[in-house]
Amino acid sequence: MQRHAAQLGPMLNGVINYEYWVPIPAMIGPGVMDLISRYQARARGEGVDPIGIYVPPWAYALAQILEQSIVATGSIEDGKLADYMRTATFKTMIGEVKFGPDGEWEKGRILMVQHHGIMSNDIMQFKDMSTMTVLDPPEYTTGSAIYPYENAKR
Repeated sequence: MQRHAAQLGPMLNGVINYEYWVPIPAMIGPGVMDLISRYQARARGEGVDPIGIYVPPWAYALAQILEQSIVATGSIEDGKLADYMRTATFKTMIGEVKFGPDGEWEKGRILMVQHHGIMSNDIMQFKDMSTMTVLDPPEYTTGSAIYPYENAKR
């Protein structure tokens, strides 16, 4: 997204897209902002991921799921871990996570977002929620879609 934002800039106004995590109160669990702060400092030092907010929470949560599975089963055997993951509810920094029988999330968490108010090609506009509104799922909604599309360009 970051590379496309720099290339497209204001042309993204009105576009509805998806995200896995955004910094809204309903998604900020214990330790998330500390993790992001530490990640941003390190990423900046390495010259990568200048915004540094979208990937770290889920990456860390997935490590928490693996850790909890290993502790609960006392094993690192794939089959045992998979069996446990199919039935357990995991407490992570992004909230509780439970998987369905085929490995999908029991409750979907992909966010539908609309971009608006983008003024330039500077990707730092995306470091907070000032240029994005979460439209769905309802428990994470931060506003309504700007419609007609032309109105989002302002």
